[in-house]
Order: sequence, then structure tokens, then C-alpha cells
Amino acid sequence: MSDLILGLDTFGDVPEDDNGRLVSHAAAIRQVVDEAVLADELGIDAIALGEHHRPEYSISTPETVLAGIATRTSRIRLGSGVTVLSSDDPVRVFQRFATVDAISHGRAEVILGRGSFTESFPLFGYDMSDYDVLFEEKLDLFVKLLDEKPVTWSGTTRAALEEADVFPKTESGRLSTWVGVGGSPQSVVRTARHGLPLMLAIIGGQPERFAPYVDLYRRAAEQLGTVAHPVGMHSPGFVADTDEEAKELFYPAYKVQMDRIGALRGWPPLGRATFDAEVANGSLYIGSPETVARKIARAVGALGVGRFDMIYTAGAQSTSARMRAVELFGAKVAPMVRDILTSQGA
Repeated sequence: MSDLILGLDTFGDVPEDDNGRLVSHAAAIRQVVDEAVLADELGIDAIALGEHHRPEYSISTPETVLAGIATRTSRIRLGSGVTVLSSDDPVRVFQRFATVDAISHGRAEVILGRGSFTESFPLFGYDMSDYDVLFEEKLDLFVKLLDEKPVTWSGTTRAALEEADVFPKTESGRLSTWVGVGGSPQSVVRTARHGLPLMLAIIGGQPERFAPYVDLYRRAAEQLGTVAHPVGMHSPGFVADTDEEAKELFYPAYKVQMDRIGALRGWPPLGRATFDAEVANGSLYIGSPETVARKIARAVGALGVGRFDMIYTAGAQSTSARMRAVELFGAKVAPMVRDILTSQGA
């Protein structure tokens, strides 16, 4: 499956150094840049940086970090994962990513989403009661901007535009744009309606349960007369030399993060048995290169997706363990996945 895209995804989690101390936000951002450079050298297809406005994450403006990565890389695709379009301005998002596209010679891509966290809404003066309409209207405007022609648009969430021309233009004439979806059928259909590629966030449970969403996307595109692009998925994972090492490096910091989020959302504390079950049968791709590669290949085959991004940070795993995880993903996991799928005739 030579056309399969295999990428990495991070929110810029603040890691620990090798002495067990949390690094600064600035150091965490530089760490992500170094990891992206290594990913580029190893032939990993893409890296996506998520937007968050919380203390445990360092990246609030993915496109700024991507611009820095662009100057030190030559081939890797540079995307957001996701840009919270609801609390941003579509025109400015387009301009920023068109700029990254220029710096990177056409490697930029934006993944738009509603956001699983809501800190950006009060931070930028938006009302959570407008959660749905904000994304609906802003996505509608963003899709019009992709044509790179003067835009006339009106809605309830920002000032109207009348034959507004937006710059810079991209050299290709169209910015690569995905929509990230967490499992809402309405969001899947909306993505198909706009003719955009779908990126599924699969962060728990068996990946096969998302097969109906892939099918819905394709059926909706056919009925609406739009294009059904190859679907992407992203899920958390971590690679080390052995299965046991990967779990021991990943679990403590992951539990801290999940319990912190769970306290806000009413989840019970994460137990080791639940974690081990998710590693064995769910959507945690954790283990040795062979274990992770086989699990990715199974998910890709089961869902028929054309892209898999592994969220390789989920907590304060150490800087050296993270670099090793990137190294193993690029040097061993990605080639194994392709070999497995090729041998299966996928």
C-alpha cells in the first residue's frame, strides 16, 4: 500500500527531562521541532500539531511552530491537528496556513475541528452556547476561501464580506484541508457536503466501531455529488524497543493526564487493567515496533483508511523516550506497516 500516509501527531505535551523535571513551555516547543526534523529525516510522511490553551500543552499556535519546522525540513507534510476554527477567524487561519505553505514549498495542510477542549472559547470571547453555529458558519466561509477568488459571504458569527480578496495565494491554487471528527454523524455528513477529506479521532475502544462513519462519509459524498477522499485516522501510541518497556514508559504520565482530564469530565481514574485492555484490544498503539506495526496494519485494513497518524505524546513522557519513539516509528514501524499491507494485497 504505497500510497498510505503514515504520520505523527502531537499537542506539544510538556515532557520531563531525563532527570524527571518538567521542562519549560519554550523547551517543549523546541523539542517538537527537533522531533519533526528527525521525522523528516526518517521519511515519515506527515506531522500534525494540535492547538491547546492548557498548562500541560505547549502549542497554542500550530502554524507558528510549523513555520519553524518548515525551515529545517524538506519533505514532511506540515499540518495542524486540529486548528479550532470555531474560536478563530477563517480569513486569518487561511492566511497563516497559506504562509506556511509558501515557506514549506507547498507542504502545509490544515485540519479543522471544533475542539475537544473549550478553553479557547472564553479566551477569545466566544459563547459556548454558539458552539455549533460557530463551526458551521466558519467552515462554510473557509471552504469558500479555498477557491482563492474574491469572496462574498454573510453570517451571524463575524462581519460580512463583499468581494473580499484574501492574500497570500498558494502556488498550487488550493490549500490542503481536512476536517477532524470525533464521532458525530452530523459532522461526518457536513464534511462530505463540503467535499473535504475526513480525519477520524479514534482515541478509545476498538477502531472497527468507526467503520460505519467511514461508510457514512462515502455514501453521503455519493448522494451529495461531492468527492469521497481517502479517510484518515489518528490514535494515541508509543513505541519502544519492547512491549513492556513501551508500556512502562508511557503509562505513568498517561494516567496523570487522563485522570486530570477525567476529573473535569466525570470519568473514573484510569486503572492499569483498563489501560492494558486498551493496549491489547482498543485504540492505544503501544509496544515494540512489530507490535505497533501489526496493530496499525489491522486498523488500516479494517477501516480501509488512507492515512494513519499516531499521537506519540500523551503526558509528560521523557524527552529521550519521545525521540526514541519517533526514531522507531520512522525507521521500523512505517516500513513494517507497508510490508504487512502489501503482503496482504491491501
